Amino acid sequence: MSFSDMLLQLLLGLITSLELFLLTLLFALPFGLLIALCRMARNWPLRNLARIYISIMRGTPLMLQLIIVYFGPYYLFKMSLRDYPAFLAVVIAFVLNYAAYFAEIYRGGISSIPIGQYEAAEVLGYSRCQTFFKIILPQVVKRILPPITNEVITLVKDTSLAQVLAVTEMFTLAKQIANAQSSLTALLVAGIFYYVLNFLVAMLMERIEQTFNYYR
Repeated sequence: MSFSDMLLQLLLGLITSLELFLLTLLFALPFGLLIALCRMARNWPLRNLARIYISIMRGTPLMLQLIIVYFGPYYLFKMSLRDYPAFLAVVIAFVLNYAAYFAEIYRGGISSIPIGQYEAAEVLGYSRCQTFFKIILPQVVKRILPPITNEVITLVKDTSLAQVLAVTEMFTLAKQIANAQSSLTALLVAGIFYYVLNFLVAMLMERIEQTFNYYR
């Protein structure tokens, strides 16, 4: 296999990795916010349910969660694996896992807002929903960007775990090529791709942080 053919295959695998990365962010970020709000709710059953969910997702390996999400429907409901794409199972597992981490980040950001902000909004006649989305959430986003950036960078690297369910992403292809050629070249190139992608993510998040820097 020529070097150009190897690059082409790795780029095809990179597309799968990017799809998993983007779909996870698309669903995990809003789902994490919902879980954070449940975790801070006055309703104690809802609050405790969210707490248990976060504890399980953060306390067990993502690899185990991938296996359970994929094979669980088969053992519990006798659902045929032919009707259940492995990529869909990977996306679901990643969303459930990362939403728990994002939820705790959101909760920390929301808790850091002074109570006076809520009282001032109430005096001005804002509803609870208006207060949260127009006053609280923009400040929360500004404060949680650094930890969110760390999680997003980790997500880029965690996409390689999709190989557990035989989803052929970039790292899986790199290993296959490396084994076939008895060479580390494919793995080194994959490592460069991961680094470049994380570098671009870090740059983008830094730009967003600068946008929210009101005092510059």
